[in-house]
Amino acid sequence: MQGQKQILVIDNNNARRQQIETVLAFVGEHFQSCTEDEMDTKIASIANLLTIIVTGELTANVVELIRKHPSCPFLLHDVVDSLPIQSLVNVIGELSVPLNYAKLTELIHHSHQYQNKLPAKQRKNKGANALFRALIGASDAMLQVRFLIEQVAATDASVLVLGESGTGKEVVARNIHNLSTRAKGPFVPINCGAIPAELLESELFGHEKGAFTGAFSTRKGRFELAESGTLFLDEIGDMPQPMQVKLLRVLQERTFERVGGSKSIKANVRIIAATHQNLEEMIKSGDFREDLYYRLNVFPIETPALRERKEDVPLLLQELVSRFEQEQGKTVRFTEKALESLMEHAWAGNVRELSNLIERMLILYGDQVVDVAELPPKYQHIDAETYQPQYPEEIQERDVINELFADFNDDDDIESDSVISEANNDFANAPQATAINALPDEGLNLKEYLAELEVALIEQALAKQDWVVARAAETLGMRRTTLVEKMRKYDLQKPVL
Repeated sequence: MQGQKQILVIDNNNARRQQIETVLAFVGEHFQSCTEDEMDTKIASIANLLTIIVTGELTANVVELIRKHPSCPFLLHDVVDSLPIQSLVNVIGELSVPLNYAKLTELIHHSHQYQNKLPAKQRKNKGANALFRALIGASDAMLQVRFLIEQVAATDASVLVLGESGTGKEVVARNIHNLSTRAKGPFVPINCGAIPAELLESELFGHEKGAFTGAFSTRKGRFELAESGTLFLDEIGDMPQPMQVKLLRVLQERTFERVGGSKSIKANVRIIAATHQNLEEMIKSGDFREDLYYRLNVFPIETPALRERKEDVPLLLQELVSRFEQEQGKTVRFTEKALESLMEHAWAGNVRELSNLIERMLILYGDQVVDVAELPPKYQHIDAETYQPQYPEEIQERDVINELFADFNDDDDIESDSVISEANNDFANAPQATAINALPDEGLNLKEYLAELEVALIEQALAKQDWVVARAAETLGMRRTTLVEKMRKYDLQKPVL
């Protein structure tokens, strides 16, 4: 529980509170709940508070609680009258009655954004690596792949797996091996394109001691290591022509010799090859042997591109997130609109690209809800309204003041004398109701003075605009709701004629 963002539910109605708890538990949120009498103690005990859900009647204590915690976003649920808090911008939304999953995840996402974008707040994220190892999907294309795997697994037939990079060709090969009678034997992969041509023969067949410079001892090759199991020849299209001839001989005779040796060794292995290239076109161009192609292509399986099975994106995403969570204890969730946008993507890198995206989202938004706006621009394929949190003025003013005085030092006094003098002159000559030219000898209460000045300016703006609040707010350069709140604070009312 430590480090997890917590949702606090404040509700005096036991039945309604239990209903909310059930829904939050179902969607995997971490939460606590309490009655109104317990709320102050409970809030003080929660180190990582994400949002507070308030329900029912908004009593004076609850309203005061919302005012006292401007850095915390609040959600309403089944509230009788929200008028007392309409001007409080940290009340960021209202949950539907009955609770709706889509609306709930959207507002939880907004709560994360409210926390993330608090002025001057710093976030720390940690990344981790993860690999995708499962054959996931419910589309017709994936059902066909599974069917073919089940049909060929029990045989010893050679299999040629075709498909673009990142579609999971090795995953298919491993599934064939795991479902076969050779499952207890080794699964030995080798990338034919990643090994230099002069070393590939030794890698496949092994070598005897002294067979070439640097061969200080006898070494087994992949064929021997895969004895009684499966040898997976990945990127077979990149195999040099001379090696294609030698591989064909092994497939025909089921025997081979180590480099520098003369003893024939039986090859009791199953061959599964894979490539992203068009071997038939390579045969026409003379880059791949036709006889080897037909030896390998006994049972072809084509892995579909992710863009051809977009309905599998949510399942793949869920599986990837679960694996990341198991490996590093951190998760990430996506709104329905974010999933819809991801399903519209072309996925040139297929499942590998999706895996990389999930890892990126975990680094940036671990334990949060991701919406369309948080996705990288290339994945934003639908229009979605971007949530921009509004903050009470006290937070914004505090941040501005901290920024102004962050780099202040004594040397600034000398350099700023002329500026201050000029500013004082401008202030003294400005048409303000309660301006003073110099600080009185007896001093003054700055807070009270500024409050009086604010009241005077607000009254002037209201009077100038015939007490039309919207126009007065525009004159003062503030939001209408902010001006209304200040009028309520200072008890400013239109004079009765």
